[in-house]
Amino acid sequence: MEEIKASVLEGRIIAIIRGFAPDVCLKLSEAYARGGIKLIEVTFNQKSPETWKDTAAAIRAVKERFAGSVRVGAGTVLTEEQLDMCEQAGGEYMITPNVNPALIRECVRRGLVAMPGALTPSEAVDAWEAGAGFVKIFPAGSLGPAYVKALRAPLSHIPFLAVGGIGPDNVADFMRAGCVGAGVGGNLTNKEWIAAGEWSRIEDVARQLIERSKL
Repeated sequence: MEEIKASVLEGRIIAIIRGFAPDVCLKLSEAYARGGIKLIEVTFNQKSPETWKDTAAAIRAVKERFAGSVRVGAGTVLTEEQLDMCEQAGGEYMITPNVNPALIRECVRRGLVAMPGALTPSEAVDAWEAGAGFVKIFPAGSLGPAYVKALRAPLSHIPFLAVGGIGPDNVADFMRAGCVGAGVGGNLTNKEWIAAGEWSRIEDVARQLIERSKL
């Protein structure tokens, strides 16, 4: 767990992959890695349980392809069943959009890092006290850096991640506001670029995010 936490603090950017088949997830991961991103989240689609096996397969494929040089975990984990699937596929962390203290504690008991999503000070504290390694402020893009800065004033002991609406144009603002990292989805998984096989463009955005997160 400490190694994963260190990877997040060093890498800063977690790439979020949502709604793609395992082979596309692997190509995306390769583009991210070339751009310097070494943390990947493959999300579960709650509306389509039939796709969960593909999510687990994608996690396993990334884990095997990069053999520790890229860290991978599951996103939008809401149930212990999904946590099971993440762990069995080799995922090293669980990211959620909400605070479920029981699920956080179970994640930590298994030796995985929990990164739950919170909005309010009460939720952030509840997540942290349940054992979260990081607390994801979501949706950060809608709230803005000023909200994160205000939240950190009384909660400076909690390491926050900014997620939701984060891209190259605003990632530095959230870092300056006190976040230790950020999760980025849509700005990295441009469907038109993927359909056209323009992996180099995705790589370029990944590189920009890494550079600007460390300004």
